[in-house]
Amino acid sequence: MTPAAILATFLTGVGAGASLIVAIGAQNAFVLRQGLRREHVLPIVLICIASDAVLIAAGVAGLGALIAAAPLALEIVRWVGFAFLVVYALFAARRALRPEELHAASGTASLSLAAAVGTTLALTWLNPHVYLDTVLLLGSLSASHGDPGRWVFGAGAVLASILWFGLLGFGARFLAPVFARPVAWRILDGAIAVLMLVLAVLLVV
Repeated sequence: MTPAAILATFLTGVGAGASLIVAIGAQNAFVLRQGLRREHVLPIVLICIASDAVLIAAGVAGLGALIAAAPLALEIVRWVGFAFLVVYALFAARRALRPEELHAASGTASLSLAAAVGTTLALTWLNPHVYLDTVLLLGSLSASHGDPGRWVFGAGAVLASILWFGLLGFGARFLAPVFARPVAWRILDGAIAVLMLVLAVLLVV
């Protein structure tokens, strides 16, 4: 791969990873809430990043091996990924039209370190969507870049996770006033919808 191709693939991975990670949900709300309270932020952020890295790597490696053994799987996964991206974009568009407030700072009870870690692990690993997003979807997107491009793509997706959870956890007190307003989520989800549709087209073209 040329340096330009490596950079383009890496940035594509960053964009794809960010479009899946940056969306209103239970995990992000919890990270934001703890960031606002400045409670156990570092271990929570590290767990989220490490979990994403493991799942993304599993998707990149697993689908790569599957495709090497059965080339037909690439076409199957490609169209499944296309359908998933389109549906995801439609949900994001619906959220943009019907924005929600994120009451991340609600409640007054503090969590112990063990409770915070346990909650983070549960929100991450017991959420079925995380496997669809990281293992299946990002894995299928990475496979379209071949070797070693798929690992460059995966590294970009991991960087998106590092940047997002770091910003969300440690910058929460600055972000809270912005994302407490529905218009902020409307703009964000609208951008996600557009990006997902673009990725869907790129996946099958």
